[in-house]
Amino acid sequence: MGNTIITDMSGAYIEHSEVITNFVAMVYGQLKNNLCRVYPDNVQYKWTVGDEEKKIIPDASINCRVHAKRGNSFLDIQKFVMEVLSPSTEKYDRTEKKELYRQQEVEEYWIVDWRRRQVEIYVLGYDEDEQPQYYLFNTVTDSNKSELRIVHFPHIKIGFDELFNI
Repeated sequence: MGNTIITDMSGAYIEHSEVITNFVAMVYGQLKNNLCRVYPDNVQYKWTVGDEEKKIIPDASINCRVHAKRGNSFLDIQKFVMEVLSPSTEKYDRTEKKELYRQQEVEEYWIVDWRRRQVEIYVLGYDEDEQPQYYLFNTVTDSNKSELRIVHFPHIKIGFDELFNI
């Protein structure tokens, strides 16, 4: 079995980490009495795709089956994933990672660009052949920042300015 290459994040911008920390801090307390948990970029997910084992570490995730794990890896599919773009990972986040999340049917995928202060919100749907596809639900910037929300967790409040408080 082959392994997916995990991109080395050494030398990542401080702002990259601050956006992740801000997101986790906002969501953590709001999930306190919930079966779901939010995790920063130190949690690994492991899935079998075809005959290959894929390991992936999202920048932030919300997982509602926190007991479906082996060792330090979750085996189940998270409901929400956020990736914060860096020059070294942007292509990977927009292509290979996004494709893997689509194949695994992660319900919601955010791509956050801290340099442009922009959040692209993708939600999973199905095409006419019942194949999972991501559809751009919204692109949130300073001009429509009140629209920032986690589609699959509408009770969670996410402040745009707090997310980008870097």
